[in-house]
Amino acid sequence: MEKTSTVQDSLTRQTRMLMYQDLNTRGKLYGGRLLEWIDMVAGITGRRYCGTEVTTAAIDKLDFLTAAKLGDILEIIGKVTYVGNTSFEVKVETYVDRQNGERERINRAYLVMVALDEEERSIRPPRLVLQNDEERLEYEAAEQRYLARKKARAAAK
Repeated sequence: MEKTSTVQDSLTRQTRMLMYQDLNTRGKLYGGRLLEWIDMVAGITGRRYCGTEVTTAAIDKLDFLTAAKLGDILEIIGKVTYVGNTSFEVKVETYVDRQNGERERINRAYLVMVALDEEERSIRPPRLVLQNDEERLEYEAAEQRYLARKKARAAAK
C-alpha cells in the first residue's frame, strides 16, 4: 500500500524575535536572513511530511511584501501544498507581530522539495490526502505553478 500523508502532518511553525544581527544597514530584516529561515522551515516541513531527508530543488516564488524591524516577532508557517511523482511543493508564509499589536503577512514563498533515501537518491514522496476545500484549492493552484515550472524548464532547453 502506498504511503500517504496530510497537509496537517506537514504543518510547521517557527517563531523568532528580530535582533540586531538580523537587520540590514537600513535597520530592516535582511532578506537573506529571512530566506535562510524560510528554507529551514521548508526543510522541516518536508521531513515531517515525508519521514525522510529532503532537499530544496528550487525556490519558485519569493515575495517580500513589507519590511520587519528590530523587536518585531515573526511567525514562519510551512505546509505541503502539492505532491508530484518526484518532488513536492511547500508554501511558506511569514507574518510579523508588530510591537503595536498589529499582525500582517510580510512574505510568501513556494519551494520545490525532493525526498531522499539513505543514499541521497530521490524517492517518491507520500501521496497527499486533501481533507477540505481550502486544501483542494491550494493544491489546484500549486498544480498550475508546477505546470508553469515544467513549461519554463522546457523552454529554457
